[in-house]
Amino acid sequence: MTERDNKRLDLLIWFRLSRVYLNSLKGSNQHLKQWGLSAAQFDVLVQVGMSKRISQNELAEKLFVTKGNITQLLTKMEELDLVERQQEWRTKYVQLTKKGQDVFNEVTPLQERVQAEHFSALNKEEKKQLLTLLKKLQQNGGK
Repeated sequence: MTERDNKRLDLLIWFRLSRVYLNSLKGSNQHLKQWGLSAAQFDVLVQVGMSKRISQNELAEKLFVTKGNITQLLTKMEELDLVERQQEWRTKYVQLTKKGQDVFNEVTPLQERVQAEHFSALNKEEKKQLLTLLKKLQQNGGK
């Protein structure tokens, strides 16, 4: 395989990954609309729900967003009565409200099923292989 062929193959892989991701995101957004949630808000709901209580900075790191973005996202979610923030000295902590916990408990298993459908064409071994390959790419940092 020539260097040019190899670069073309890399580009085709990138396009395919992008399309799979965008398809998944589109499906998630359509599904989550039933609860008035975006995929980003659902991500916050899951991260906070799994942690029970998490610092705003830790949450931003887990979601790979800036402090400014997480602040905007949390402000909107506070307006929806899904999360609450508590200041303890220099650290802001986030936890789910009662309503947020109820939404988390209702939507998470359903969203897991929606996501699982995206991978239904793969058998267990193929899923493990895909996960291994994606981890390898992530560790490489796209280099």
